Amino acid sequence: MAQRPQGVVTRGTTNPNRLRRVDNWIVATCGDRLHAAADPLVVDLGYGATPITAVELRARLAAGVRADVRLVGLEIDPARVAAAAPAADPPGLTFARGGFELAGLRPALVRAFNVLRQYDEHEVAAAWRTMTAALAPGGLLVEGTCDELGRLGGWVLLDADGPRSLTLAARLGTLDTPATLAERLPKALIHRNVPGERVHDLIRALDDGWRTAAAYAPFGPRQRWLRTVAGLREAGWPVLDRPRRWRLGELTVPWSAVAPAGW
Repeated sequence: MAQRPQGVVTRGTTNPNRLRRVDNWIVATCGDRLHAAADPLVVDLGYGATPITAVELRARLAAGVRADVRLVGLEIDPARVAAAAPAADPPGLTFARGGFELAGLRPALVRAFNVLRQYDEHEVAAAWRTMTAALAPGGLLVEGTCDELGRLGGWVLLDADGPRSLTLAARLGTLDTPATLAERLPKALIHRNVPGERVHDLIRALDDGWRTAAAYAPFGPRQRWLRTVAGLREAGWPVLDRPRRWRLGELTVPWSAVAPAGW
């Protein structure tokens, strides 16, 4: 008997290319794990009212990781599944009904974007546990949110042991101040951007560093961001990745650096 989908129908709004930042990060950061998987199965959970971002994710993974990747887009709303069926081409792309239980699948990778944003904070941990419990051995979950045009985003990388890191990403050409990234923190953190919480300290340090790096503005926003992130690391923040990722407007830190109080 098929499992009953766990979760509720979300608004489902999406746009073409909205998830390009997280997709490119997945290719660069999770590609090795997917490439080594016995079964290159990926789940796009909650792809929304149209399947365009699922189609884009499969194309990016096929081009950047392995051509035989299989992607299953899952939605709770059966009408969305039916509407997505014509997009199930090329082979390796299908759509089905499912929720946090992942429809009984055992994927090597799950992307769940702009889903938990519409839930209450206290529901996040249980949803994470349900999804990570369904992963194949060594599997990964990327959960987060972004704005409507994909210019600002934040996501958590998780494995079977729980959250591993937080990534913040921005289109630097349109970034006014890093403080706006707080609007796109994942659900587990968005309500924790208050004094006394680690993520608040991070956002404040990032914004302070951006102001301090104002002298780099004439050289372009990329150079200003690079100086900002380098300054964070010099100040003792455990910044991950290398400048090659920073140049893309990214900042990744261990989950332990931003975990909510009492986590």
